[in-house]
Amino acid sequence: MTRILFVCHGNICRSPMAEFVMKDMVEKAGLSKQIHIASAATTAEEIGNPVYSLARRKLAEHGISCEGKTARQMRYPDYQRYDLIIGMDQENLYDMRRIGLDDPEGKIHLLMDYTDCPRDVADPWYTRDFEATWRDIEEGCRGLLAYLTKRHESKSL
Repeated sequence: MTRILFVCHGNICRSPMAEFVMKDMVEKAGLSKQIHIASAATTAEEIGNPVYSLARRKLAEHGISCEGKTARQMRYPDYQRYDLIIGMDQENLYDMRRIGLDDPEGKIHLLMDYTDCPRDVADPWYTRDFEATWRDIEEGCRGLLAYLTKRHESKSL
């Protein structure tokens, strides 16, 4: 099983959106038993809070529920628990290093690294442009799923 942890600053916008978009894609691809997906924050600011209302609304527009999700902070042991740790932007990568994740196994990546145009995922907290964030996350998750599918197929040969 491949275990993926999506990470952003507060775990109330981008990383839970990525978590639930990816869960939806994985389920539709019939890979739910092979891929486990979760999300977390690099900070403690939003711990226990639900997914931000505008992020929930954007997911719901696409028929995706994030019911029951509350923010949690990433911890050092998560590095051993997950195969891929996917940050939303460069600041998230910096914050993960601050937590003590040196990434000797090469597990940490940006979501948009799985696209043809690597960049940060648009941060809707300041812009309120959840549509741009949705597009980035959907594109990144499609690319990540293609990567995982290809990797899974090569292992089963």
